[in-house]
Amino acid sequence: MRSSTSGKGRTALVAAAVLPLLLAGCSAGSLGSSNDSGSGTTIKLLVDNTPDSVQSTQRLIKDFEAKNPQIKVKMETRPVSVDGDNLVKTRLQTNTMDDVFAYNSGSLFQQINPKQNLTPLTKDSYLDDVDKSFLPQVSVGGQVYGVPYGSTYGGGVLYNKKVYAKLGLTVPKTWADFISNSKKIKAAGIAPVIQTYQDTWTAQVLVLGDYHNVAAAEPEFARKYTENKASYASDANAVKGFNHLRQIHDLGLQNSDYASSTLVKGLQMLATGKGAQYPMLSVVLSALQATNPQQANDIGFFALPGDNPSANGMTAWYPYGLYVPKSTTGDKLTAVKKLLAFVASPAGCASQTKAATPTGPYLVKGCTLPSTVPTATKDVAAYFAKGDQSPALEFASPVKGPNLEQICVQVGSGMTSAHSGASQYDKDVKKQAQQLGLPGW
Repeated sequence: MRSSTSGKGRTALVAAAVLPLLLAGCSAGSLGSSNDSGSGTTIKLLVDNTPDSVQSTQRLIKDFEAKNPQIKVKMETRPVSVDGDNLVKTRLQTNTMDDVFAYNSGSLFQQINPKQNLTPLTKDSYLDDVDKSFLPQVSVGGQVYGVPYGSTYGGGVLYNKKVYAKLGLTVPKTWADFISNSKKIKAAGIAPVIQTYQDTWTAQVLVLGDYHNVAAAEPEFARKYTENKASYASDANAVKGFNHLRQIHDLGLQNSDYASSTLVKGLQMLATGKGAQYPMLSVVLSALQATNPQQANDIGFFALPGDNPSANGMTAWYPYGLYVPKSTTGDKLTAVKKLLAFVASPAGCASQTKAATPTGPYLVKGCTLPSTVPTATKDVAAYFAKGDQSPALEFASPVKGPNLEQICVQVGSGMTSAHSGASQYDKDVKKQAQQLGLPGW
């Protein structure tokens, strides 16, 4: 969610809130050998410093080195958010980037000037095993620059299956059905829709997670949006996410402490049945698994419903990519490509799964999710399997704005109307588009 929520940047806040780790020792190369003068080749891998990233990378390096004893991988970490983005861009511009690094796919990938800074991987055979839906997210000018690192995730609603069963509810396929379910849940004395505005980013899901419905109604929306020929406030389909956010407030369907509640509390409410539905990204499932392991399989997932039940589907987010800077050459480049081939293989997926809960399917041929993944992960994977998903807008357009989460908090708190919130976001987006020099703005 790159309007302030981007790839693992959102995982970072989730992990920081729920799974604090002492990461100080990781950034200095806690894995592999840091002795470049020894036998074999040592390469450096830069990842973000979230617990899931660190744990997955640790396991990945261990398994890769076991298969490739002549190669040592030294992990380094970076912060997430703006500081991490600036570090990546500075290192690329100054030719001081690690030999391989993990970074966003989609629109933010475009902003690190791939043609100038990265090594194309287009002709490498391991790309044959990468899902074709991922390649456009790491491509520029016909060249492919990355392989997927991590699993996909979806934007929709996490729900308590026991509450649904107790009240005789079925998964809604329209927004009207969702509201009907919510009213029945409220009548039963349970918070129908969990909102957690203390962690402001969580307020965005009802807007950005609704994009599949926008794309289903208007297949050309992303193009028109990029060309400044469509906007949230002026488009009858795009504005619905803001309308839904305000409707939840006006009908009193959210938890009473929505303004001060946090993601951690929201997940606990959901797991214990004090709240029934949580508009959220499946990326939080590893946090849920850690905090409430006994209830993890009581939680399911469904896509945010729109108006057309036959077009029901999920808004999907793609994982990070692993990229190679042009400064990586010679034996190090050969070693890095062996690492990329491992990551883009079933063995690489299995390695990552051992360390962190997948939040959706992997985009690598032959990779399967184990039967032990949470129920909600299986629900997310089903949307991918059936093709009932659309990439989030950030993967279809570089246009985005940084203040959506604050605007959504105001709309969801009843302080701003839906139309006014959409208009504010359109102004926010315009500033960013002009800074990027996009034509038509």
